Amino acid sequence: MLNWANQFNICCLLDNNNYPSAYHRFETLLAADALQTLIAPAGNAFPALEQFYSTHRDWLFGHLAYDLKNETAPGLRSDNPDGAGFPDLHFFQPRVVIFLENNTARIGGLHFSHEDAMRVYQECIRMPVTVIAPSAPRLTALQARLDHARYISAVKGLQAHILRGDCYEVNFCRENFMEDASVYPPALFSQLNTLSPAPFAAYYRLQDRYLISSSPERYLQKTGRRVISQPIKGTSKKDADPARDQALQEALRSNPKERAENIMVVDLVRNDLSHTALRGSVHVKELCGIYSFAQVHQMISTVAAETAPGTRLTDILKHTFPMGSMTGAPKIRVMQLIEEYEQSRRGLYSGAVGYITPEGDFDFNVVIRSIIYNATRQYLSFQTGSAVTFYSDPELEWEECLLKAAAMVRLFE
Repeated sequence: MLNWANQFNICCLLDNNNYPSAYHRFETLLAADALQTLIAPAGNAFPALEQFYSTHRDWLFGHLAYDLKNETAPGLRSDNPDGAGFPDLHFFQPRVVIFLENNTARIGGLHFSHEDAMRVYQECIRMPVTVIAPSAPRLTALQARLDHARYISAVKGLQAHILRGDCYEVNFCRENFMEDASVYPPALFSQLNTLSPAPFAAYYRLQDRYLISSSPERYLQKTGRRVISQPIKGTSKKDADPARDQALQEALRSNPKERAENIMVVDLVRNDLSHTALRGSVHVKELCGIYSFAQVHQMISTVAAETAPGTRLTDILKHTFPMGSMTGAPKIRVMQLIEEYEQSRRGLYSGAVGYITPEGDFDFNVVIRSIIYNATRQYLSFQTGSAVTFYSDPELEWEECLLKAAAMVRLFE
């Protein structure tokens, strides 16, 4: 499927890697070839998306970049360098949609006939099963605009803001990047998805720009009038020894700093959802659950709400974006500090990729644990971050950034 989809300039593959969850709707979802597209900069992007959805009432796939923050709150801006060049918002109406579930493929598209579906099926099965790069990758040394010393200094600077009462928690990120890098994105996705399978994995192509994601986090899902958000805050390494690994999970579960971070973000998400929720419907379904992934253990909470009558789908997105797990609290002030202390524009990183159904339901991930690549500029990037609080140890925050980057770094060793 990936080999077939990548022949088109626009495609999106979403894979849950058979990760168990009561909220998953599809095992694998693929959209390929665009009938119509929407690209919009921050400023009028959410109304443009609402109009695009209202016009087509079809499956839509695409992304919300972090810098849409400049539309959600007054006075925000994005001046840091951006090597990847993804637009603030992009959605497309696909010519082909393929659903995989229980060893069954469903293939459809606008005005698709049985013969059209069979043609796509035959094209897919003629493709090679494995993804092989046509040539060896050309890699250069990883660089970072925030080295260890500058990162530690920045964390201490953020803690000074916390001490003054400017904020409580800041999600602070740093970028690793390569210049003059040449890679074959489908092969890179296949390698990353094998090394670090995740429930919100994504391969997303927009012309010469690519997202290769092993995200473990859901931003927001809407099913009918029910909306859920599943913020992650709290990370622990894993161990091959079962007894030591269990001890690491229990240590994460009982860690007061990690729990405080998670609960703080849960409160932020509850507030965000309340703007479009039926009064009294916002509730926490699970608080500080511990979940295991290929590389790390994570602390995840689930917050749910019922939307108020007359709520538009973009109202929900605009009031909750960017997601609290990637900002901190209070949201507007920490986004100002993020712009000041980080040295790279986030762009698609810490944004969201997903789909909207013809009925107006949707599901979006959080773009973390992800590689972003611009083939024309030959610029490859991945960012990682952690939550800075007054009680943070800057060295431990640095180590958490390295832990989250480990699987991606291994691809380039």
